[in-house]
Amino acid sequence: MKSPWKILTAAPVFFLLTLHTSASPAYDNQPSTRHSNGRVCIEKLFLKTACSLVVRKFGRDIIKLLTANMTADVVCHALKFCKRDPGQPFCHLYPLPKETWKFALEKARQIVKKSPALIYSRNGFDICSLPFLAKICQKIKFVLQNSLPYVDADSDKYSVFPTLRGFHWRGRDCDDNNKMVHPGRRPDNWDADQDSNCNGIWGVDPKDGIPYEKKFCEGSQPRGIILLADSAGAHFHIPPDWITASQMSWHSFSNLPMALTNELDWPQVSGTTGFLDSTSGIKENSIYLRLRKRNHCNHRDYQNIAKNGASSQSLERFIETLSRNQLLDQPAIVIYAMIGNDVCNGNSDPVPEMTTPEKLYSKVMHTLQYLDSHLPNGSHVILYGLADGTFLWDNLHNRYHPLGQLNKDVTYAHFYSFLNCLQVSPCHSWMTSNKTLRTLTSERAKQLSKTLEKMATSQKFTHFNLFYMDFDFQKITEEWQKKGGQPWQLVEPVDGFHPNEVALQLLADHFWKKVQLQWPQVLGKENPFNPQIEQVFGDQGGH
Repeated sequence: MKSPWKILTAAPVFFLLTLHTSASPAYDNQPSTRHSNGRVCIEKLFLKTACSLVVRKFGRDIIKLLTANMTADVVCHALKFCKRDPGQPFCHLYPLPKETWKFALEKARQIVKKSPALIYSRNGFDICSLPFLAKICQKIKFVLQNSLPYVDADSDKYSVFPTLRGFHWRGRDCDDNNKMVHPGRRPDNWDADQDSNCNGIWGVDPKDGIPYEKKFCEGSQPRGIILLADSAGAHFHIPPDWITASQMSWHSFSNLPMALTNELDWPQVSGTTGFLDSTSGIKENSIYLRLRKRNHCNHRDYQNIAKNGASSQSLERFIETLSRNQLLDQPAIVIYAMIGNDVCNGNSDPVPEMTTPEKLYSKVMHTLQYLDSHLPNGSHVILYGLADGTFLWDNLHNRYHPLGQLNKDVTYAHFYSFLNCLQVSPCHSWMTSNKTLRTLTSERAKQLSKTLEKMATSQKFTHFNLFYMDFDFQKITEEWQKKGGQPWQLVEPVDGFHPNEVALQLLADHFWKKVQLQWPQVLGKENPFNPQIEQVFGDQGGH
């Protein structure tokens, strides 16, 4: 896949394509009151700056071109946001103009030939070169390169800040000046004097002098949840109202700064480590929250170590961001869920870049050996198989993409073809009209899943037990249909590839039921002191 940083900085080009379906948006000037005044001010500045920059530099030319009935593709190329390398095909999302492409483009260029805006596009103008945005761009680049919290005073890999790999990704630190205090550690002196594991349970019961942590958590088998995954596990999501002009309002983009500083991922509402209810009204019931409900001593002990574009072959580059000490920390449940990128890429010929079973075995063994040297005794590792992406074309290809719903001119088949032409598709081999290629990709995915399954049954490790689970998207689709839903409703509408929040919740439910039935020891005990913990500590400091 392409560099995540390049994808994030290319976002304005993608938004430009929405102009083809523009309608007069309604504006809501009441910003969210959930954030502090300072944060709202920063968000307003960020959004107004970006919007003003685009309007001032390019707005007049865009209006001229659209008034001349130019398509969004022509506008993009005329203003030199879109480039076509010599010998490469012309990639277009919308239907071609009535006249020849060459004639339409030349006509458009004549309209804007004296425009000062072309100075920016020709020189590869970078929004991050602006002084007031340079710092936030620097932060995003740091996080993309290191996959560690940007705000972390004691360097214990935990943060008091939500985004930039902060507590949206792993439990919130409760003392960012003490690296011996963080979620998931074994309590120091039963937390009689301080909350060393950030689960909100500390101090001494005045009635009997026994530390609350000892009274409520000793013998309850606390454990955390750690996810090693790709963009599906991180919950990659682009809200449809970002690109649907008729739905746009001020409120539509209120979450844009948060999304950008989370790499367009939403781990805080993901199926594995989510802890917040969705803004769309879906009540979060992640694997982490189920573990917490089972044992309140597990509060805040979650780590979402997922990365957009990750695969078995790239995990070694960021697995060291995992935080677990064999002597000081509690055991953990580790879910390995590289469900697609070993067979997915955006190349024009995607097959040579697919991972072979031999390469998968080698890299996963390296990962498991690393985990065995870092996880405390009594941990568990579950290997997820790969997805079968034939689901995508079968259920989406003839439906209209959000960019084409107004004029009924862009289906997912068109959208997939456009991404493949640009060689930026998240999965050319499944997002294609080529049935032979889709079938070949599913066969390779099955081979890799079989490899993982064999490893789970044949390999033994000192500090954890190893299990395998199919990524059974077909089963959750059937469950969804029994509830009256349609298969296409389980896929992210904008990218047409990732499982959406509904699908992730169904997958979490399927995971939990299977583990409860087959490997209940993985989940630990139900803590009989949960009611007492709630009575004394309430929400334990929240998340």
